[in-house]
Amino acid sequence: MSGLVNALVIVAAVALVIARQFRARAIDTDRRWWLLPVVLAVIALREPGILDAHHRAESGALLAVELFIGLATGVGWGWTTRVWAAPDGVVWTSSTKASVAVWIGGIALRAGVFALGSVLGLHQDSSALLLGLAATLLVRGGILVRRARSVGAASRTAPAYGGGERTAWKECV
Repeated sequence: MSGLVNALVIVAAVALVIARQFRARAIDTDRRWWLLPVVLAVIALREPGILDAHHRAESGALLAVELFIGLATGVGWGWTTRVWAAPDGVVWTSSTKASVAVWIGGIALRAGVFALGSVLGLHQDSSALLLGLAATLLVRGGILVRRARSVGAASRTAPAYGGGERTAWKECV
């Protein structure tokens, strides 16, 4: 894919994620939360220009920094997202103001990495940004699913002894 198509995919993915995450929504821990990040990573890794052919070591280091920023942003976003259980047991999530700060910090760091690459004269492809976004979404999704499962398990009340599912011994006689 061309750089323009990658840029459009990145903008569309970020817009979709931001629009969905900053309003309360029920989280389903059984769905395939990892599918979008995997698709984005496959799209990014299919591109041959993810590393600069003339500066492999330098562009590899910048790619590693980009992935680290993506992972750190995903961790920060996952832990700053509010997770709660409704009385009916449904687990809800909503991003917070701290999540916005994590996003702004991640974008600023990515802009700094891009500027550093430009100063060093490296050819930078949008595939690295797409791979970093995939890492962010994968880590954030994993953290949220884990938190939702723990909140959901804690909100369920254990049934009374016997759970009302079997009859008492004296009732059977």
